[in-house]
Amino acid sequence: MLFASCLSGCGAINRVPTLEEQAKSSWSEVQNQYQRRADLIPNLVETVKGYAKQEQDTLTKVTEARANATSVKVDASTITDPAKFKEFQDAQNQLSGALGRLLATVEAYPDLKSNQNFLALQSQLEGTENRIAVARRDYIGTVQAYNTEIRTIPGRWIAAWFYPESKPMETFTATPNSERAPNVKF
Repeated sequence: MLFASCLSGCGAINRVPTLEEQAKSSWSEVQNQYQRRADLIPNLVETVKGYAKQEQDTLTKVTEARANATSVKVDASTITDPAKFKEFQDAQNQLSGALGRLLATVEAYPDLKSNQNFLALQSQLEGTENRIAVARRDYIGTVQAYNTEIRTIPGRWIAAWFYPESKPMETFTATPNSERAPNVKF
């Protein structure tokens, strides 16, 4: 009987590291999608440059935002460090804003909007933004499960006894003013 109790407890004991690994894996997917976006941006910028030479300022800001976003180094410890997590999130938000301004600028270039290379890149970028949103949603879900486990009983006790290094992980927050719909003018 004692042996059966011990074995049934193994599932509970292993739940904390299992959830932690799921959250880390979800974080890796978020990073993977951000990297995909960063890899697409040079091609997008070069395509737009060919058509919009006078928009150099916008293109420079996109390039600088990409460089800033890719220079913020992250690893698994980032998701338990609120300051590093915020720095990473802020850099990604800056890049998202710069891309939004670039795509809005493109509206002034009808030839560019009909260029097949640009349309393909724009489609890939839009798909990547959707993938980022899905990856973030999945990450938030796995972090919620992990954080709930280490904050509630019996997970809290198990984490304290067997995994004292376990810390709550950070989740994403909305960018400032994102609750307001953007103004669209034609």
